[in-house]
Amino acid sequence: MAVTNTSEANRAEDRVPVLVTGSAGFIGFHLARRLLESGRRVIGVDNLNDYYDVALKEARTELLAENRDFSFIRMDLEQRADVGRLFAEHGFREVVHMAAQAGVRYSLVNPRAYLDANLIAFFNVLDACRHNGVRHFVYASSSSVYGLNTRRPFSVHDNVDHPISLYAASKKANELLAHTYSNLYQVPSTGLRFFTVYGPWGRPDMALFRFCRAIFLGEPLTLYNHGEMERDFTYVDDIVDGVLGVLDTVPAPNPDWQGSDPDPGTSPGPYRVYNIGAGRPIHLRRFLELIETYIGRTTEVRLAPMQPGDVPATYADISDLNRDTGYDPKVPVEEGIRRFVEWFLDYYGRGRKIPDS
Repeated sequence: MAVTNTSEANRAEDRVPVLVTGSAGFIGFHLARRLLESGRRVIGVDNLNDYYDVALKEARTELLAENRDFSFIRMDLEQRADVGRLFAEHGFREVVHMAAQAGVRYSLVNPRAYLDANLIAFFNVLDACRHNGVRHFVYASSSSVYGLNTRRPFSVHDNVDHPISLYAASKKANELLAHTYSNLYQVPSTGLRFFTVYGPWGRPDMALFRFCRAIFLGEPLTLYNHGEMERDFTYVDDIVDGVLGVLDTVPAPNPDWQGSDPDPGTSPGPYRVYNIGAGRPIHLRRFLELIETYIGRTTEVRLAPMQPGDVPATYADISDLNRDTGYDPKVPVEEGIRRFVEWFLDYYGRGRKIPDS
């Protein structure tokens, strides 16, 4: 399917800043750091909300600020006028929208946060892209959109109309909004369905961090669905490789798209969605065993039923992303967990308080 590689054109505009929203978040931080290392200028935007440890977000931002090509703006993207001024001032050509209210379980207790951050803020950024001639809008979707789908590996060409959490529904809505703008206003957009990203500087509410915390502190931990879970754990450096490959690959309309047999993964407009995962699911018990090995101790495991909104397994079909961008995840889970544990023990071994999930 037609895509346009814009690497050469991008190099001519390297001094135009890339907007990375959610730059204090886990993936946004790693992405912004890699862009800076490659010589790009980055404007990072984040509201530093307290969904999880604000000190961790501040520490990420301080690291980014060591590079003179990074500028940070604290902003709530739900404020439409502020977003408009941001775009008008900086003339962005590329926007990577990582900002969102994360977490499936939290969406069960605070649904309003997802409407504000994942719908209103998303629309404000998308609409600003339309009115400011942005060349490529790349945004974070989620593997959670597959919901009740049981056919694996999950394919972007499958229907995803059965989400089972408000978080998943909000991410599906993002894809629909982007598709509409791509067709109505020719805004080139690419959505990335992330599959269980992990690595240093990871979120305290994610499994790897929670498991490390419990083992390090000698506390029991809970495995849901009685431990019978598989996840397509994907190391953050591989994820960033994929995002950068997508950023340089602006989608073109699919000339073979047919309304009589609509392909959910492409469009007659400049629109794509991709799975971005490792393509090799790992059993949660194996994941835990590796963490215990690298920390050098074990912990008590408690088994519990499946939580509402959760799914027993995820597995990404990454063939489309590989075909269009050359995406090829390289970090095995054994190496990725080792790197995380080393970071965790170094960062929190200095007397810092380990945040709750």
